[in-house]
Amino acid sequence: MGVGLFPTEPVATMREYTQLAESLGYANVWFGDSQNIWRESSVTMGASAVGTEKIVFGTGVTNAVTRHRSLLASTWATLSEFTGGRVALGIGTGDSSLRTMGLKPLKLAELEEAVGELRTLFAGDAVAETSSGADFHLNYVTEPMDIPIYVAASAPKILELSGKIADGVIILVGTSPVFIEAALETIEKGARASGRTLDDLHLVLWTPTAIADDPVKARDLARAHVARVCIRPLPAKVDPSLEAAITKIRDSYDYYHHMDTEANHADIVPDELVDLFALAGTPDECRARLTEISALPIDQVSIIPFVRPGESRAETMKTFAQLVSEIGD
Repeated sequence: MGVGLFPTEPVATMREYTQLAESLGYANVWFGDSQNIWRESSVTMGASAVGTEKIVFGTGVTNAVTRHRSLLASTWATLSEFTGGRVALGIGTGDSSLRTMGLKPLKLAELEEAVGELRTLFAGDAVAETSSGADFHLNYVTEPMDIPIYVAASAPKILELSGKIADGVIILVGTSPVFIEAALETIEKGARASGRTLDDLHLVLWTPTAIADDPVKARDLARAHVARVCIRPLPAKVDPSLEAAITKIRDSYDYYHHMDTEANHADIVPDELVDLFALAGTPDECRARLTEISALPIDQVSIIPFVRPGESRAETMKTFAQLVSEIGD
């Protein structure tokens, strides 16, 4: 189990969620990194790590634009040192952290270059700064550090790239086996290009989650994140009857309300898309979908708990852990 926590609440609350996750047996906690809409991720991770013993800290996800590569490398080397290696650097091309400032995400070739340079810095070696041409390195890294890099992927091209270059993949393609299987096939194609297989990657399914006795409430809570999934190219085709809804979502998406349950663009997401791209519904409905996912070669299902503003994410985390336990039994 993993849990994605966007820092929409004060650091002390995020630390409480982290401690709860560790007590429930979650393997990873992934913190969103979008400086204009959420609290600072590196501060939140460092504070949340205090007092933990097992849980692995990651970003879901950071980027190499707002975070200069020297800053990214130093942040993760420091966090790894502090936690005894309990880190997973989740990175992507950049999304709301860039788009809220009118900036464009990295091209895939630029992302690949950034990942390579981060590995060089973690090895204790130097890389050239893009603008100045000067070499730089982490002066306190005296021996290579093993810091796994996860690439967040949803569209086919980046899914393939993740299979080629990443240690792990954060897969955002929904919860329907049709889309998951298509994503895995594309990742595997990239893995083969680097002489690897899916077994060489840690595969994390990233899913918006809302579990409630009232299925309407649950689906309503997940609609905003489903909109986020739909605005990107998908690894498999949706039913033609849903294409008009997806086009409307893409045209109206507001990045300052990125994954906000109250966002206006959430209102135009139909139930059919929610059922394809989220873990949302009653406990029985969610258990059934998780059982389907458990048959696929996914290493971790990482939930993003969605609740009403002012409500705690703790109950969703507890319920998900219980459902996983029941499926395991």
